[in-house]
Amino acid sequence: MLLSTILEAVSYVPGLAAIAASIAVIGAAFGIGKIGQSAMEAMARQPEAASRIQSGMIIAGALVEGATLFAIVVCLLAALG
Repeated sequence: MLLSTILEAVSYVPGLAAIAASIAVIGAAFGIGKIGQSAMEAMARQPEAASRIQSGMIIAGALVEGATLFAIVVCLLAALG
């Protein structure tokens, strides 16, 4: 009984991994959008600090993309393994 339940659950892993990867990408898109929104508002308020704001925005965006890529790789490994 327990073994059949485990085997049924394992058959759902690729589909769940795909859903988890899509959630990670949607979360990253939302996060990068918020970064861009905040940076544009900050540059509108203080145009003289635009270069520093842009640098911080690029670093924050890269960190979000790195975390998203890691999540996608974990999901792919779960789907294949």
